[in-house]
This record gives sequence, C-alpha cells and structure tokens, in this order.
Amino acid sequence: MKRFVTIAFILLLAIGANAQKRTYVIGFYNLENLFDIYDDPAKNDQEFLPDGANNWTQAKYEKKLANMAKVIRSMKEENGRYHTILGVSEIENRMVLEDLVAQPAIAEANYQIVHYDGPDRRGVDVALLYKPEQFTFLDSESIPFTFEGSDIDFSDVDTGYFRTRDILMVHGTIAGEHFAFYVMHLPSRIGGKGGNLRNRGAEIAYNHSLRMMEKYPGIKIVAMGDMNDDPFDESIASYYHGREKLEAVGTEDYFNPFYQMVKDGLGSLCYQGQWSIYDQIIVNHTLAYAPAGGLKLVRINKGYYGRVFKKHFMVTKSGQYKDYPLRTFSNGAFINGFSDHFPTYIVISKDE
Repeated sequence: MKRFVTIAFILLLAIGANAQKRTYVIGFYNLENLFDIYDDPAKNDQEFLPDGANNWTQAKYEKKLANMAKVIRSMKEENGRYHTILGVSEIENRMVLEDLVAQPAIAEANYQIVHYDGPDRRGVDVALLYKPEQFTFLDSESIPFTFEGSDIDFSDVDTGYFRTRDILMVHGTIAGEHFAFYVMHLPSRIGGKGGNLRNRGAEIAYNHSLRMMEKYPGIKIVAMGDMNDDPFDESIASYYHGREKLEAVGTEDYFNPFYQMVKDGLGSLCYQGQWSIYDQIIVNHTLAYAPAGGLKLVRINKGYYGRVFKKHFMVTKSGQYKDYPLRTFSNGAFINGFSDHFPTYIVISKDE
C-alpha cells in the first residue's frame, strides 16, 4: 500500500509539472494551389475553373479542402493541440481560407484569418491562421516586394513587369509576450532563375524585422514560408542571417532549425530525386535564447528543433514519384492528393 501511495504521488507531481508548462505549435504549410472554382478577372485562375485545363469542379475543390483539413487535424493529434499559428501559401483569396477553417475536421479550432490580396501574377497569396484563445492579434502589414534601396544586381530582371507575393507581417502577443510573424513565398526557381529575387525578398523581410526589434525591444520574431531555397542558400543564410548552430546566433541573427535537418537528408519536397527543405521556420535570438520563465524554442524529437510532418497517407505509394509528397495533380490528372510540400512546424514553450 505504501509503495502504491508513493507511485501515485510521483505521478501527481509529474502531472502537475506538465500542467505548469505552456506549449504552442507554430507551423507553415504550402497548400499547393488552393483555388476556388470561380473566375476572378484580377487573378490568373483560368486553369482552376470548371472548363479550365484542370477541370476544377466543386467536387474536386471540396476534396482538396477536406484533404488540407485532414493534414492539419493529423498534426493536432500528433501534438495534442492545434497550431497556435499556421502560416500558409498558394491560396487564391480569403474565401478559400474561410472554407478551409470551416471544415468539420478542424472547425473546433476556431481559426481566425489574416490575409491581404496581393499582386502576384499567378494569383496566389500568403496568409496566417491563428487561434484567438492563444494569440492576441494587434496589427498586421502587407509588405510589398520593391527594388528600391538594395545593392543587389537586378540587371536581368524586368522590374517594371515583375510581380510577386507580398510579405505578410502579423504582430501580437502569446502569453503576454510580444511576437511578430513573417509569412513569405519567395520567387520561384523556374528555369533555374530568381536567385537575386529571393535574396531581395529575404532582405526586405529581414530589414523590416530589425525595425520591429528596434520599435519593440525584446520582441520574439518567427519568419516562415516557402523560401524556394534551402537553409544553406544565400537568401536565407546570408540575407536573412539564418544560422545553422545556436551558438552562432548573434543578437541580429536568426536560428534555422531546418539547416541541420536538410544536411541529414530530410526534406519537405523532392525534385528530380533531390530532397530539399524550402518550407522553413526560423527564429530570432530573443526567442532562441529566452531566459527561464519566457517562451523559448524547444526540441521536438530526435534532437531537432524543427519537424517535417510526413504521414503515410500524404506520400505517393508507387510509380515515378514514389515516396514524394502526394500532390493534387500528377501529369495533369487529378489524383485527390494533398500538396507537393510537406508542412513544417516548431514548438515553443515555457514553465509557469
């Protein structure tokens, strides 16, 4: 009996300790062309119409929404909680997000939306979903992609014609602590181009984050998105000051949890047999080195500070693209998949 009481006491202590820990999940997911079925003259959405190249019908759209919600729900089940913050890319408009967060699988999360219509020629935007019970929204800004004030060489770019996604900044508090979240989808690699454009996008977001740190001393900053570059590429490693090692992170640098992961062969997408992690989430010095009692980046599993979320149902089972992410279309045919990217996330926590 005495032994039973001792064990019960230890378990109660453990439960009590766990109850005193506040934990939040912050993630990013490229939703791979989440378009509605309606023609928008301001968007390049011709492929995603019922009579377009993809024969994009209401039934296919609803399957796509359910699949996206299934992934988000599955991440909740793995973590025991919904994301506090979920950045997304490749969405056509606010309406598709309203349809997504209303899906039965995730409606209970009560996700709120921050979105701006942007100038991208493909007609896709970035956005942010948040749980209002955990994140107090203060303000946001859609930061345009401009060329002024940069020393980067754009001689090979028609800067008058070029249009891409704006960068989204969302400012608010979690557990009373100031946070700024940047969501981006840097310019494409199509044709092996765009390196300097991605450098410029990273430069714009990084410079804006410095201004936020000056305006709000001690603010914790998370930058996330489909960078179209790996952690070691110039845009993130140099222009966003993304460091591989925690000990190398200076006060104006960022720690990139996915740097070591891609070196170890992990990936969020695959092209011609080569895995990459374009879907990155990086944190500033203040979040990486928060003192005791403050929200801080924590390890998730296998020693990593980041997670590429990959479940069996999200993976192509056979054929040319076996083991790749199971996408919505393959060779022009609808295959009822999810996305050509796996989502990624980090976890922050603090002891009360």
